[in-house]
Amino acid sequence: MTDWIEFAAALAAFFASHMLPARPGLREWLTARMGRRVYFAAYGTVSLLVLAWLISAAGRAPFVELWSQTVTLRWVPNFTAPIFWTLVVQGIGLPWPWTLGGKRGAGFDPDRPGFAAITRHPLLIALMLWSGAHMIANGDLAHVIMFGSFFCLSIAAIPMFDARARRALPPTDAATAFRSTALFSLRPLADPHWLRQNEDWLLPRLLLMVALWALALGLHGPVLGVSPRPF
Repeated sequence: MTDWIEFAAALAAFFASHMLPARPGLREWLTARMGRRVYFAAYGTVSLLVLAWLISAAGRAPFVELWSQTVTLRWVPNFTAPIFWTLVVQGIGLPWPWTLGGKRGAGFDPDRPGFAAITRHPLLIALMLWSGAHMIANGDLAHVIMFGSFFCLSIAAIPMFDARARRALPPTDAATAFRSTALFSLRPLADPHWLRQNEDWLLPRLLLMVALWALALGLHGPVLGVSPRPF
């Protein structure tokens, strides 16, 4: 029972650490007093610590099986990992400023949307993919609740960020900006103009994706105590 209480407390702390700063005016009040760099450094540190606590608390919670953890299901995170890491490396510094990881303060050029032409929310879709794949692969109650919460949180954030973009832009500019981006589309990959426009950063980031994927595979077992291999 104590382990369930710890898990519930960690889950509540995780949601509080993400929901409270999103309240209107609170983040602005904190950044005005702490400074932008100090605020984001503190927020990032607290978020990582709470996430680490939640993951460890889920591992200590009583095991209640909802479905069996089969070899086939354990392949799901491995198959989705290259897509996940591609979305992560492409999403950092995205030229669409109204999303998680978007480049702030530079505005948005609809003629050069970059990776936002494929998806304007790569980090949120990466979180959906990662959490959904790990929820399928685990199948016990605590991890289904944890990964399901991540999945629902990322889905809920997408319309919230899109609404923020529409509020920030005049109606005509917003319509043009949204036409030049997509929630998710692979069509730009078949567009020679888009490929030529973005070739300078596509290849280096794909190489970074491979490096991060290999690093995650190597550290998954030693850090989390669970091998990512399905066998």
